Amino acid sequence: MINVLTIEDDETTAREIRAELAAHGFSVEVVDNGETGLQKALLGTYDVITLDRMLPGIDGLTIVMKLRAAGVGTPVLMISALSDVDEKVRGLRAGGDDYLTKPFASDEMAARLEVLIRRHSSPAVTNLLRVEDLELDLIRRSAQRGDHHLELQPTEFRLLEFLMRNSGQVLIRAMIFEAVWGYHFDPYTNLIDVHIGRLRRKIDIPGLPPLIHTVRGSGYRLGR
Repeated sequence: MINVLTIEDDETTAREIRAELAAHGFSVEVVDNGETGLQKALLGTYDVITLDRMLPGIDGLTIVMKLRAAGVGTPVLMISALSDVDEKVRGLRAGGDDYLTKPFASDEMAARLEVLIRRHSSPAVTNLLRVEDLELDLIRRSAQRGDHHLELQPTEFRLLEFLMRNSGQVLIRAMIFEAVWGYHFDPYTNLIDVHIGRLRRKIDIPGLPPLIHTVRGSGYRLGR
């Protein structure tokens, strides 16, 4: 059972978060103020934390900074109505692991938490990523599939790295956009589709099983 601490003072948002995560099999404890939330988070007994940016008393930035200063490494998904890039950067630099802007789709929040938990529980850092017969060397910045060397542009390399680190998972477009391009997702852009198309033409070599799959209405998945 994955244990989640949700620090959120808005009752409606907290209720929606609890319902969505419970549907995914998570155990959720909700706290409606910064002081109590910080005390509970400092225990380090949770698998992941959702943290509202604007809280009465102690705000979200202060909470995450105090957690990191105390050596608590629990992954934190910061949630805020503040959508500009500077606020997102502040949250991440303070020690947050990801940043989600209100209003948000509940399934996107659950997907982001699953990625954070998987990344946090990874037993070791590796310089070589492998998915089936696809390899990505993070030191040499090279890629190959079987005996075929792949010539990737820098953005294609970052995109492939993100897909491989989360292989087998359906990654929604907003997650891909923010992880690779680093700013807030524009639902009207076709940037992701263009780069996925280019990457697919290089990776899905004729005669070999396709590895990049489109999940209609959701996003993309790497792996058979």
